[in-house]
Amino acid sequence: MSDTIHRECPARAVLDHVTSRWGVRVLTAMRDGDLRFYELRGKIEGISEKMLSQTLRTLVRDGLVTRTVEPSAPPKVTYGLTDLGRGVTEPLEALAAWIRCHAGALLAAQAEYDGGRGPAAINPR
Repeated sequence: MSDTIHRECPARAVLDHVTSRWGVRVLTAMRDGDLRFYELRGKIEGISEKMLSQTLRTLVRDGLVTRTVEPSAPPKVTYGLTDLGRGVTEPLEALAAWIRCHAGALLAAQAEYDGGRGPAAINPR
């Protein structure tokens, strides 16, 4: 199998979907159970209806999220994680935990970089 850094790798597109700006947030928002569209939108601050809809459609297509429609007026649509979705959510949560744990050091590095001591100052050419 190809490595996902290569354009031809078939897994690259799914990696892009999972790690997209909203993909990570949608997947981790559903870790505790199925949610309706408006519940997801309420849990994920800053996401528009359009982006949530597009992200859900993509993740359903990738087999990471289920979409269940219950016949009613209006139809009740619920989204949840598939086994594949739960499997990928675990490492995403571990990554998020690592980032939270190291947030202070990451913010300090950004401040140092922004203060004019970025790569050019550290490694002058």
